[in-house]
Amino acid sequence: MRFFSRRPSVAIPLSGIGIESLLLLLAWCLCLAGCGDHNADLRAEAPPPASVEREQDVNAVQVEHPEQFPLATAAARETTSQLTVTGTVNPDVSRSVPVISIATGRVVEIHARLGDTVKKGQLLLRVQSADMSAAFSDYRKAVVDEQLARTQLERAKLLYDKGAISLNDLQVAQDTEDKAKVDVENTTERLRVLGANIDHPAAIVDVRAPVSGVITDQQVTNAAGVAGLGSPNPFTISDLSYVWILCDVYENDLAHVHLGETAEIRLNAYPNQAFTGRISNVLPILDPTIRTAKMRIEVRNPGMMRVGMFVTATFHGQKKETHTVVPAAAVLHLHDRNWVYVPAGDKQFRRTEVAVGPTLIDDMQEIVSGLQPGQQVIRNALVFQNTVEP
Repeated sequence: MRFFSRRPSVAIPLSGIGIESLLLLLAWCLCLAGCGDHNADLRAEAPPPASVEREQDVNAVQVEHPEQFPLATAAARETTSQLTVTGTVNPDVSRSVPVISIATGRVVEIHARLGDTVKKGQLLLRVQSADMSAAFSDYRKAVVDEQLARTQLERAKLLYDKGAISLNDLQVAQDTEDKAKVDVENTTERLRVLGANIDHPAAIVDVRAPVSGVITDQQVTNAAGVAGLGSPNPFTISDLSYVWILCDVYENDLAHVHLGETAEIRLNAYPNQAFTGRISNVLPILDPTIRTAKMRIEVRNPGMMRVGMFVTATFHGQKKETHTVVPAAAVLHLHDRNWVYVPAGDKQFRRTEVAVGPTLIDDMQEIVSGLQPGQQVIRNALVFQNTVEP
């Protein structure tokens, strides 16, 4: 007689089996049955298979009334090749004049400040100087000596005419008078150079503007000392009717710029206004760190150019190129990128990224890539964006 477990694949004879062995056999069979049920429970608790859903296109926008957003057609415009660089406004060195004080001393009054517009001859500062006191002292002594020498010469002429003195004595008196006149002339010229008024003796030196212009540098304050020619100039006056635009041109772009050519200048503060300048110099020294050369552009200042302003200079070449242009309002600047909205059919518009060039004078925007001539775009992208944005 044989005993079979629940699994037909296992058969164990009962003869010669004790009670303890039988109990162990039953426990083993129950263990096998429990494991089978556990595996079934795990399969039942397993998650369902994953399903893939298509992500919504964030650049596609659907509207109910597309007719309320006017469209514009991208046009083709033929232009020449161009190079754009950045630079700053600087005073023309040849039109900058230092204000100097020959006399040394202490500043007692300042009548002008950095950035002021001054006229030629305008009083800028007053300096109390010991040099002026010494110069007036020498001048007065020279005048007194000259008067005495002139009187002695007149007396010598009278005595010589009467035969009271010799010709040699007359010549000595004449020589003394001539030397006294030279001393007066020298001391007078010294006072003039120091800036003194001979008719009004004083120890104060009036420093006046040598030319008309704008004070672009100031190195003096109240009660400061002035050490004459050896010290920094108290002021620098610049004529800003013409200014220099100093630009950095990369080594690889130097072949595209030439002396005498014109450049279009746009101030960052006034991007919609263009000015024309002429290339007057390209420095022969290259910066070894950033591999650029300084280029100087001379341009007439209409009055709005201030020293230190950032500018953009554009140079046009001879090669003809065709670029796409759209209204400037059709370009949306978002997250440091530029976009346009193009019709996609079925009341939809697609946001397309574009690379832009310079903004043109007639309120048009040049498109370098991302859009072709003939394609339509929404004329005002910002209004469309604000309308459809949740």
